[in-house]
Amino acid sequence: MEWSSLLIPAGLGASVILTSFVSGVFGMAGGIILLAILIGSGMEVAPAMAFHGVAQASGNVWRAWLWRRHVDWRILAWFCLGAFSAFAVFSLIRFVPDRATVLILLGLVPFLTLALPERIVPQADRPAGAVACGASSVGITLLAGVAGPLVDAFFVRTKRDRRDIVATKAGCAFVGNSLKTVYFSFASAASLSLDVTLGFIAIGASIIGTSLSRRVLEGMSDHHFRRWTQTIIIVIGTVSIAMGVADLLRS
Repeated sequence: MEWSSLLIPAGLGASVILTSFVSGVFGMAGGIILLAILIGSGMEVAPAMAFHGVAQASGNVWRAWLWRRHVDWRILAWFCLGAFSAFAVFSLIRFVPDRATVLILLGLVPFLTLALPERIVPQADRPAGAVACGASSVGITLLAGVAGPLVDAFFVRTKRDRRDIVATKAGCAFVGNSLKTVYFSFASAASLSLDVTLGFIAIGASIIGTSLSRRVLEGMSDHHFRRWTQTIIIVIGTVSIAMGVADLLRS
């Protein structure tokens, strides 16, 4: 096998490990980085979304397992009700956004979330809030690829510690990313098949990155957890918007 043929799998594996580590520590942000890398590197939207869904779902389910004692299953159940409702609606539409739209929306999600007054966002520890979280986050996920910052807004005033937040959000994100993988595997007019080798790389790299993050999360204070989360998503959002605008201008 030529070295050049190994560069893409190796690069994707390294990207998944890094971004799974970031998501493992902060419960978000890693997904935004990974999708920006995939779309920005020239991968078509549908395959990128499918690969991203596999990688993120793998990391999320492993993260939820590692912190399973902290998962709030009641919140997750109500989240699923909203998530599957949104998925059903989008399945009737079968809309697949273009690259520029994904990058711009990907970058806007963190800023729009930060602009929302906390008092108007229903909290995830209430049934209505969890259903709203599931429906809105899956809707955004099928348009922009990720909805981590939006999900975070539903948890920000629940007064739970970082382990509860990361664990429960991991379960929610697993559902959202699994639905995204299914959606983009069938919504595209063209036949879509995810390379089996790349799929295994995504799963393995996600587990490695997520496992490495556990000790860092344990040693981080709640104050630093919240401060760094906000800073990271602002930086990533800005870069993603710039990439999307550049792609729009080139087309």
